[in-house]
Amino acid sequence: MAKHDPGLDHIFTALGDPTRRAILARLAQGPASVTDLAAPFDMALPSFMGHLKRLEAAGLVASHKDGRVRTCALQPQALGPAADWIAEQRAIWEARLDRLDAFVLSLAKEQKE
Repeated sequence: MAKHDPGLDHIFTALGDPTRRAILARLAQGPASVTDLAAPFDMALPSFMGHLKRLEAAGLVASHKDGRVRTCALQPQALGPAADWIAEQRAIWEARLDRLDAFVLSLAKEQKE
C-alpha cells in the first residue's frame, strides 16, 4: 500500500470546491488582487478569504502584499502530486480492465469451441 500523503489531501480538498476551482481558473490567466478575485462571487470578504487560505495551504496559490493590495498568483507546480496520483490510478485501472477484457475474450473463445 502506498504511503499516505497529507499534502495530497490538501490539494484534493482545495479542488473539491467550485469557488476555489473558479479562483484557480481566474488565476490561470495571470495574477490578480484579492479585490478583483472576490468581485464575481456573492459572498462576504471573510468567507472569500477562507477559500484563498485553503488554496494557499494546499500550495496552489501564493500571495504577497504590496502596500494595501494583496496579489495572488497560481502555483501550477503544486498540482504535480495530484497529477501523479491520478496517473498512477489510471495505470492501475487500465491494467485491471485489460485483464478483464482478456478474460472475457477467453470465455467467449471457449464457448465457441
